[in-house]
Amino acid sequence: MRMLPVFLASLMLPAVAPSLSHATTPSQAASSADKLDINAATAEQLKALPGIGDAYAQKIIAGRPYRTKRDLVLKKIIPQSTYDKITDKIIAHQPKPATAPPPK
Repeated sequence: MRMLPVFLASLMLPAVAPSLSHATTPSQAASSADKLDINAATAEQLKALPGIGDAYAQKIIAGRPYRTKRDLVLKKIIPQSTYDKITDKIIAHQPKPATAPPPK
């Protein structure tokens, strides 16, 4: 009779466990939303980042689109030291593909 509570608990565990594994805190969800999209940011928004002035902002805009934020260094748009200052503040969202009109 002592095993009955353990058995019942084991039946309920799979139903509860998946919801626990996918739980996110509000700070985790907001963290990616707070990042500046380097594919869509204005020059003024880019200049608000540490180490980014007029020249780098213009280079970032001219080098678009970026597949990843790491492209800023790989394409030699900004130096590694500047990238290290802003890497946690930026993201490179991919543009949504244009939908073709339906054939007639």
